Amino acid sequence: MDIIPNWHPLLVHFTIALYVISSLFFTAGFIVVKIKWKEKLISAAYINLWLGAVITVLTVIAGVYAYNTVDHDTPSHLAMTDHRNWALATAGLFWIVAIWSVFVYRAGKAVGLAFVIAMLVSSGLLGITGFKGGDIVYRYGLGVLSLPKPEGEGHDHSHEEGAAHNQGGSSAPAEHDDSRTVPHNHEEENPQNQKEPQRDDGHNHDH
Repeated sequence: MDIIPNWHPLLVHFTIALYVISSLFFTAGFIVVKIKWKEKLISAAYINLWLGAVITVLTVIAGVYAYNTVDHDTPSHLAMTDHRNWALATAGLFWIVAIWSVFVYRAGKAVGLAFVIAMLVSSGLLGITGFKGGDIVYRYGLGVLSLPKPEGEGHDHSHEEGAAHNQGGSSAPAEHDDSRTVPHNHEEENPQNQKEPQRDDGHNHDH
């Protein structure tokens, strides 16, 4: 099974879903008064938190691998590094909270306000991290092999400005300049772009 760029985009969705659901269940369990529903919500919250903590280990490993192998240029490198730093800090915080929850659970204590706040803060950081992760894909095109070309009737969703440049009322889509989204390979020179020398800003992660 070929995953582009690797398994990180797949695993990260489980991390996000499990942690967010856990935070919501802990919050609801803290607010709910009825003992029966409180116990069910808290139990489900524990399970989601612990599963999230386990799968996040794989998510982080895949993310670090992607960071060191995906082709990128200088602007995308900065964005990718920023995402990595937020991700590592957020993962570390969730692991601390998960370990904290084990002690709370084993002691048979009720979940307190401080723990709920820690979960919500961690989820907020997770949201920021997820946004930054999506940004490096959709803004900088990291891990994207190519942009699709509209073919056939009904597949040209170009803007009216682009359509105005098609002379003679041609139905052919306007040319799309995707030069900004082409990943930069630091392992070999690009003979088609001799005017701009290869940058050596420490972005070759093969060393």
